Amino acid sequence: MVDSGRDANEDEALKARLARLKGALEEKRAQEPARNPLDEVSAGATGRAFSLGVRVLSEFVAGLIVGVAIGLALDGWLSTKPLFLIVFLALGTAAGFWNVYRIAAGPTGPRRGGS
Repeated sequence: MVDSGRDANEDEALKARLARLKGALEEKRAQEPARNPLDEVSAGATGRAFSLGVRVLSEFVAGLIVGVAIGLALDGWLSTKPLFLIVFLALGTAAGFWNVYRIAAGPTGPRRGGS
């Protein structure tokens, strides 16, 4: 029964240590002002990210719209109702994805006139 006495002492020591750590943590939290993670993001970075998102969306949607417009025009002119719409919808989608890929990949070569 010696082990139960030792376990009780260890439990008490751990509880005391936990209480000290909890007090130290609360003291540290009281010293530091509350932080908002969004405050660390600058307005310029947010604006650039929003601008890039709008550009990516507009490039993709423009590819789709142009593909559908060409498909509908050719179908009306040649009386082949869904054929060219389907073909140019697929081509417009591919063009939209290609434009998004080009934006995401960014420039890869050296800049002219710069350092």
